[in-house]
Amino acid sequence: MRLQGSPVPAEDEAGSAEARNSAGIPFGRKKTGRVNPFDYRNNELHAESVPLSRIAERYGTPCYVYSRAALTESWRAFDDAFAGRDHLVCYAVKANSTLAVLNLLARLGSGFDIVSGGELARVLAAGGDPRKVVFSGVGKSAGEMRQALSADILCFNVESESELARLEAVAAQAGKTAAVSLRVNPDVDPRTHPYIATGLKQNKFGIAYEDALDLYRRARTMRHLTVAGVGCHIGSQLTELAPFVSALDRMLGLADRLQAEGITLTHVDIGGGLGIRYRDESPPAVADYARALAGRLGNRAVKLLLEPGRALAGHAGLLLTRVEYLKHGRERNFAVVDAAMNDLLRPALYDAWHDVLPVVAASGGRVYEIVGPVCESGDFLAHARTLALREGDLLAIMTAGAYGMSMSSNYNTRPRAAEVMVDGAQAHLVREREALSELMAREMPLP
Repeated sequence: MRLQGSPVPAEDEAGSAEARNSAGIPFGRKKTGRVNPFDYRNNELHAESVPLSRIAERYGTPCYVYSRAALTESWRAFDDAFAGRDHLVCYAVKANSTLAVLNLLARLGSGFDIVSGGELARVLAAGGDPRKVVFSGVGKSAGEMRQALSADILCFNVESESELARLEAVAAQAGKTAAVSLRVNPDVDPRTHPYIATGLKQNKFGIAYEDALDLYRRARTMRHLTVAGVGCHIGSQLTELAPFVSALDRMLGLADRLQAEGITLTHVDIGGGLGIRYRDESPPAVADYARALAGRLGNRAVKLLLEPGRALAGHAGLLLTRVEYLKHGRERNFAVVDAAMNDLLRPALYDAWHDVLPVVAASGGRVYEIVGPVCESGDFLAHARTLALREGDLLAIMTAGAYGMSMSSNYNTRPRAAEVMVDGAQAHLVREREALSELMAREMPLP
């Protein structure tokens, strides 16, 4: 059912500190000064100042809920951390490509890291500046190249010799000159899940470090290309600084060799990948990350490009879902909720952990498997969580702002969830829930 209406008002009573912390999560500002966008007031979980139960009542479930304050603060943390150096924060659109999210970041002055023509169209529709867009990805089509050239983007991150040749040909046909940066594979172990490691020799991404110098020499001879930078991206959800520093050192070593041959770079792109806390991880603070990279750059007169995605959007969103059925078995208890793997794929894909919080705090309970209605044994959102539940209760799947909605699908002919952006005391519908008729709108029976 698609529910629409006016923004949801905030709850009047703030509640005591004890009640707001009844589920054992921080509230307000942590000691680090960072906003916690989701906390308990009067024993009920809120998004900023709006009770999640009111969002569920107005817009239905499953529903993604985002905090404008958290997104804003995350982006500014990166921008401020590098304030003493020429830099550009390019949000990795694949993490969450919702127009409202992109529009908010564009208003803050963000750049964007894209991996498809579709993402470029979204950035432009959201008001993003094409001169702050870098185009990554191993399989850019000629059509996507023409689209990006027409938009006059900042730079193409080229990932193969064949792509370089194709881009030269497409730019020549268009009468344009394309700024290029080679995405170099530094063969640095990011110490993360193998599915999200991208900087090793066996990965499909980037150009082998040993081949990069010769390819830069070739790029310099191409009339419709101009060499702008060098870059890398070694993986996602990194929780240590050492891999970032090792990758940057290799990039700077290559930059020095290029400079010696008269190939001057205007920027170095260190990619993204800074991790966040889902369970018990201890990722570096943004300020420590910035100090580590800036210390390696020294007095080099190059612009630093950064491509954070998860680190900006991850903790700023949750997935709101309702318990449909409780099944108490001899070996396991199941809480069957109305969200599923098609809504949040990360647990099924990576065995990823997301905290699960009751919207109305309660103590005690049983150990439950949190599962969805999709017809797959791998359709789960969480394993072995102790919760006091009744059918109809609301649950919040936390830290779901990145790689949640952007990876969702219509598997089992399930409409994708609604999305809501909370701004203080107001909740704004930013994506309507899909209707079944929309899922079949482009299909037709055989004649």
